[in-house]
Amino acid sequence: MMVVNVRSMLLTAVLALVFGFVGAGIWSWSGLADQRTRSYLLEHPELLPQMADAYQRQDAQARLEGIGDAVRKPFVGAVLGNPNGSKVLVEFTDYNCPYCKSSQADVARLIEQDPDLKIVIREWPIFQGSELSTRMALAAAMQGKYAAFHDAMFRLAPATPESIIQAANEAGLDLERAKTDGQSPEVDAEMARNHSLAQQLGFTGTPSWVTQDQAFEGAVGFGALKKAIDSAAD
Repeated sequence: MMVVNVRSMLLTAVLALVFGFVGAGIWSWSGLADQRTRSYLLEHPELLPQMADAYQRQDAQARLEGIGDAVRKPFVGAVLGNPNGSKVLVEFTDYNCPYCKSSQADVARLIEQDPDLKIVIREWPIFQGSELSTRMALAAAMQGKYAAFHDAMFRLAPATPESIIQAANEAGLDLERAKTDGQSPEVDAEMARNHSLAQQLGFTGTPSWVTQDQAFEGAVGFGALKKAIDSAAD
């Protein structure tokens, strides 16, 4: 998935609302109030990013209401960083997604800098040919070797039958057990759960992210991820 500049999209929406391109009538109760609002925002454009950020946070909180705990509860073993960390970042990912691969360095840096950070990985195979790698990853989690497989699979991507087996061997998996576990009801249920959660959150691609109070998409970079984690911890 390409980088999604949610903030720019929201700024556009805010401007459209204010200047009447969409939602005609929202500001129409008073022509004077309408003009004053427009004039004030033109004189104080720095307020627009704040308005967009506030809207984004409210929208994310609404989407997370009722499912936040389920999103942040990992499939057993499918965790990076500190499994007991009090700060939680959830990533919806796909091994055949180039933007997920490019985000791995940011995730590794976050983990390195914050020993209290827990990364919950939600395997969401939306690219062609990704399902087998997802099943092997969850099987690796059932053997307590998720991180090793996860790192090897992204390094060896794209996910093909050959690269998946190579990643599994590098991670030290019991391949026979992994093949069985990968087809288990537990793995089927996790894959269905992740797809349902992504739909409820309105995600359209990978990588997608969830903190305590935010949900957003795209390869947004280290700074944006750290800011989201830190703001949730405040």
